[in-house]
Amino acid sequence: MVIGLVAIVATGWVFWTFRGFDPQAPGVYWNMAMRLAETGNSAEATVWKRKVADGLSFEEVDESIKSVALEQNIRDVGSLPLGEQVSLMQESEWRKLKIYLYCNPMTAAKMVEVSEAYSAYLPCRVSLVEDANGDLWIYSLDMDMMIHGGKPLPPELLEEALEVKETILAILDQAAEGSF
Repeated sequence: MVIGLVAIVATGWVFWTFRGFDPQAPGVYWNMAMRLAETGNSAEATVWKRKVADGLSFEEVDESIKSVALEQNIRDVGSLPLGEQVSLMQESEWRKLKIYLYCNPMTAAKMVEVSEAYSAYLPCRVSLVEDANGDLWIYSLDMDMMIHGGKPLPPELLEEALEVKETILAILDQAAEGSF
């Protein structure tokens, strides 16, 4: 009986807390909480990641990321060869790590018009990183929280944000397989 009462109270709290939010918000936060519980790592809970197929080199995946981004028609606004910088600064080899910056400037501007806080999430980042075992991974911020985590975005902006999300996921999925 106590468990049932707790469940009813918890359900009521969730509905009260998320009133006026995007209908997908509870699921977004649930998924994030489950990843946090599984990994114990808040960063892991808020990203998408793909393991790169065995046999692909860092350079091949680097070219694949750029190729898929170009094919997806998202603007390349820079890159940060962080692994190279660390190697130079410590005067010895360090693992590979490169961060790619992509943006749809008009969608970004509309997001900032909704809330200036979105500027902290701009531009979209994709990272290619070699882990401690020498395996390659591609990461990006899980955009679902930004898109669905609060009050609904205006319909036109939601459509654009979902297109950017699909573009970033296409980069992750295709580059992890070495597509060009």
